[in-house]
Amino acid sequence: MANTPSAKKAARKIARRTATNKNRRSRVRTFLRKVEEAIASGDQGAANEALKAAQPEIMRAASKGVMHANNASRKVSRLNARVKALSA
Repeated sequence: MANTPSAKKAARKIARRTATNKNRRSRVRTFLRKVEEAIASGDQGAANEALKAAQPEIMRAASKGVMHANNASRKVSRLNARVKALSA
């Protein structure tokens, strides 16, 4: 348990930051799920729209430190390749 005033404040800040990061991570997962479902349905138009909506959300998570930048780029790249493959 935190004893000093600075440790108590740090604990409060960590709790706030954890809640914010949890929300951001949840939003990213929701957007990813929408893209995955669109790809699974085979509808390229819907998959394209879902990817367009998901991409900024994923990159925002990376810039905020919720997700590593390389991880975000890799996810976007692989989703893009899968959406592109639907047309073939």
